[in-house]
Amino acid sequence: MNTPVRVGVVGCGYWGPNLIRNLRSLPDCEMRMMCDVQPGRLAHLKTVYPEVQDTVDFPAMLAEGGLDAVAIATPVGRHYEMAKASLLAGKHTFIEKPMARSSAECEELIELARSRGLVLMVGHTFLYSAPVRRIKEIIDAGDIGPVRYLNCRRLNLGLFQKDINVTWDLAPHDISIILHLMGEPPLAVNCQGIANVTPGVEDVTSLCLSFPRGRFAIVQSSWLDPRKVREITIVGARRMIVYDDLQTQEKLKIFDMRVECPPHYDTFAEFHYAYHYGDIYTPFIKQEEPLKVMCQHFLDCIRKGQAPLSDGRQGLQLVRILEAASQSLREQGAAVSLAPPA
Repeated sequence: MNTPVRVGVVGCGYWGPNLIRNLRSLPDCEMRMMCDVQPGRLAHLKTVYPEVQDTVDFPAMLAEGGLDAVAIATPVGRHYEMAKASLLAGKHTFIEKPMARSSAECEELIELARSRGLVLMVGHTFLYSAPVRRIKEIIDAGDIGPVRYLNCRRLNLGLFQKDINVTWDLAPHDISIILHLMGEPPLAVNCQGIANVTPGVEDVTSLCLSFPRGRFAIVQSSWLDPRKVREITIVGARRMIVYDDLQTQEKLKIFDMRVECPPHYDTFAEFHYAYHYGDIYTPFIKQEEPLKVMCQHFLDCIRKGQAPLSDGRQGLQLVRILEAASQSLREQGAAVSLAPPA
């Protein structure tokens, strides 16, 4: 049996404990250390995972922890400095989304990982979920025809952030899914929003991504909605898919619906749209925790020396879109062109 990969997690607030739980459950992982600036958080987790070492000293964890890899689940403002320190210490590095505060920071981390032969992975968790993988299979098989547009809604009441707006907080989930399904980067970004609660921090935004061949995607994000909504609609030329992540069983529904224009007509009276209404069916999807799949993928990439599905380049692409969205917000929703990355 291969020697387990020794992993440490830094950031034990909201998401870090989920990483610790999943990494600890994997047979080829030794969940060795957890780090946080709050001793109280560590004391609580120590009662749950008494065998995992705890520390408030991140540099000491890198220097003395005997780790092969580090997972970073701190607020985004600390992603770059901690990931850079981890890579410089020779550790394979996992970073929660978004990868960093700027594309320049992302590019530096990508080059640092490349030059040292280290795995750099970003936590685009939904790419490892069974529903999204099934949607990708359906699209690639041509079952719904060419994709025309996507509409994403990620709404709830809270959790309000002070250092990033709702686009940077919630939209990365949907943007990563959109990029995965579209298979190419967008050409331009438009974003409008409003700060209702904290001045200067938008809590409701609407983001539009324009893609080649007239395709586009809309992402609605809100911390100020009475209902929790996690829904994506994918409209194809032949069929349509609705993905409702809050459903426990029927997360995907495929609608055999479309509209068709008459191929030939001589007068306006002969012009009629044809509406096709067919069956609605739900494909079977085996339930598994996406975070566990993602953690296993991280370990597999370390062992095999492979690039992750959500590697640094994917993280960079997403941050470039978030930067363009911020610029569009400052310019009252003006379109911001996305030049091809260097």
